[in-house]
Amino acid sequence: MDFLIDNWNESWDDFFASQRSLLEKIDAKLSSRGINETIFPKVENVFRAFQPTDSQKTSVVILGQDPYHGDGEAMGLSFSVPKGVKLPPSLKNIFKELSSDLGSTPTNGDLTKWASQNVLLLNSILTVAKNSPASHSKIGWQDLTDRLISYLSATSNGKVFVLWGNFAQSKRNLIDEARHAIIQSPHPSPLSANKGFFGSRPFSRINGFLKSTNQKEINWNLE
Repeated sequence: MDFLIDNWNESWDDFFASQRSLLEKIDAKLSSRGINETIFPKVENVFRAFQPTDSQKTSVVILGQDPYHGDGEAMGLSFSVPKGVKLPPSLKNIFKELSSDLGSTPTNGDLTKWASQNVLLLNSILTVAKNSPASHSKIGWQDLTDRLISYLSATSNGKVFVLWGNFAQSKRNLIDEARHAIIQSPHPSPLSANKGFFGSRPFSRINGFLKSTNQKEINWNLE
């Protein structure tokens, strides 16, 4: 591949090997677009969600739509921004709900600690053009991540899929609900957070399910 760097950890090799043809098509489109576009996240972070997580040990999937499109924001983990970057509105609301739910109040937006506990922070679309949301929605990423969700649903039982908002909830048909838990609510965006995201207590509900299935609970504290 010319643009993409296949730097996911080896536990994902089988899945990505099965998608080599699609990845090469996406790579070719990104190589062409990169001539005239600034693409986020940085190329080394496109597959960052698959670096700390293990494909066989992933217990929670939090599904986003596409990366942040402002300078310095996107880091390859859904909803996450690097330390020192101003919190985007949706992440502010996620933290507000986290504080209400579990009493934890993060001071930075880097969610790497969640990812290191096998929480897959997965955007459905893995790249975006600067200042142009959803600009890469039709280059093949959704085909790849839809197949990934189906793959995760079919491998082992007892995962929690977190679907915030209509876009994420449109992926529900890819998940075997007899094998996994789904937690869904309106999106944490300021446009919808007051319509049911606030008060939905996703973090304690995730841990309640993991505990009930004898899995390790997530430490949501980022400090």
